[in-house]
Amino acid sequence: MTGEDPIATAVGEIVEAGELAGAVTLVWRGGKVVQSAAVGRRDLATGAPMTRDTIFRIASMSKPVTSVAALMLYDEGRFALDEPITRWAPEFADMRVLRSPTGPLEDSVPAARAITFNDLLTHRAGLTYADFHSGHIAGAYAEALLRGDIDSLFTPDQWIARLATLPLIDQPGAGFHYSHSTDLLGFLIARMDAAPLGEVLRRRIFEPLGMKDTGFTVANQKQDRRAGVCGFDAAGKLAPRLAPGGAFLPERPEDMTYVSGGQGLWSTLDDYLAFARMFLGRGAVDGVRLLKPETLARMTANQLSAEQRASTQMLGQRPFAVVMEPDKAPVIRCKGGVGTVGWPGAYGGWWQADPTDDSVMILLTHNMFDLEQLMRGVGLGAFAAVEQFHALASAKA
Repeated sequence: MTGEDPIATAVGEIVEAGELAGAVTLVWRGGKVVQSAAVGRRDLATGAPMTRDTIFRIASMSKPVTSVAALMLYDEGRFALDEPITRWAPEFADMRVLRSPTGPLEDSVPAARAITFNDLLTHRAGLTYADFHSGHIAGAYAEALLRGDIDSLFTPDQWIARLATLPLIDQPGAGFHYSHSTDLLGFLIARMDAAPLGEVLRRRIFEPLGMKDTGFTVANQKQDRRAGVCGFDAAGKLAPRLAPGGAFLPERPEDMTYVSGGQGLWSTLDDYLAFARMFLGRGAVDGVRLLKPETLARMTANQLSAEQRASTQMLGQRPFAVVMEPDKAPVIRCKGGVGTVGWPGAYGGWWQADPTDDSVMILLTHNMFDLEQLMRGVGLGAFAAVEQFHALASAKA
């Protein structure tokens, strides 16, 4: 922390208060990086400092990457948005829907229609996450998928088959439910491209954009740049810790074939900047085109009905990632001019791309907590850091 950068100073105060181990920030505006800082420690166990090239688990910041890869195949005519996924996942041919998300698993009805690719892209497939529920469906998800949200002992085909045995919590297309939809989408595009999802993303996105440090694993020669897993102990103090909820293993086995397109990527500030700039370049970055302009425009437009937007809640907030009303947009999702897009990660990562001032903001950290800790006010440092970062970065515009 230099004291000359107000963003570094503000984030540093949160670190010094023991509410965050460390973080890195970057602001890109008008064609260049105008701010970057690395504050605190990237590994509590070793004391290694944060650096601009630290490699982080970016959790749900993976979702936009996998979705872009899927839309690249859409641009190639490999599938239609309203096409049932059963062509590529026949396991989902005869789905059933719970009469109530809190009801018994046997109290279900046939799905009114098949799940489509658009349902997966917009989280309206009727899938969910176990942690968002109590009771029967939560237990069923945990048992079927063994809670391995990022690292799983199942192969992709086994995971798909097990997911398909679970009832949906809503009719396909009926409402927004944050879920394993992007994980399933990733495996479907892997089937289409006849290659593992990591290879598909590397070939289609990472190599063309020069994202040399992004992937589902961290290479041995880069392990010294990997951020350590840290969070909070029972007393609410910062400490090294295992994965919350058992989402990932301390070390991923080399022979593991399952990858999570929804939350499994590692990345860095500069790698994610290369990806985020695509949202300001109408689907292209420095002459490298990933998406057609009209596809990018569709991706960054609201896809939910007014009724769906009004009825959707996730952890007490409305989880929308396209700014339609700037005055009402919460910073933690993304807050800028109309058309600003972004999405946070569960481990503290956050980004947004604002086409109205040609800017990208990114903050990466490891801030791992359980939902029970969050309800007690433990682990809020990353949210405070994002709020401070956004306010100061916006003031510099």
